[in-house]
Amino acid sequence: MSTMMGIMTTHYFTACSLDGFIATTEHSLGWLLKQDFDQDGPMSYQEFERSIGALAMGASTYEWVLRNDPDGWAYRQPTWVFTHRRLPIPEGVDVRLTSADVRQVHAEMTAAAQGQDLWVVGGGDLAGQFCDAELVDEVWVQYAPVTLGAGAPLLPRALDLELIDVARNRSFLCGRYRVLGRPSDVPAGRDG
Repeated sequence: MSTMMGIMTTHYFTACSLDGFIATTEHSLGWLLKQDFDQDGPMSYQEFERSIGALAMGASTYEWVLRNDPDGWAYRQPTWVFTHRRLPIPEGVDVRLTSADVRQVHAEMTAAAQGQDLWVVGGGDLAGQFCDAELVDEVWVQYAPVTLGAGAPLLPRALDLELIDVARNRSFLCGRYRVLGRPSDVPAGRDG
């Protein structure tokens, strides 16, 4: 990871269906949890998560985690949840509800991460807002062997990416990409 070289990196790390959706139309990730994935295998979540110092996530992702995580809240890192609503916060965790601009939150996350990397957990539109502000350095995608037909898109933005690593984890195709920027033929605000 880049933190080993002393460079903090902001990642969008997620899984998606082969047809490009990260959640169903009901914001469910149940389809993903049924898949065969080696938690200790290549490009696994556990190894990635150890390098992370702070997280950002959207309200739908946050609410899904609260409803479906048997431990209640598994993250040890400070987490910023983007919302315009009051949401419950589990006791004893560092969750910060915000509706601030992603640039301001990114600066707060950077300070809180103490040199570790940052993770934009989801959703795709939130990751897109970070990309619009040129704050995402890498996109990691674990492509699940399933199609959903509809749902929340992976990343509703036009971006040029460079493949920097690829792996197979059981039935998943895992790709790690460097964000190069917006395609030169797509004006700002005309995508997704």
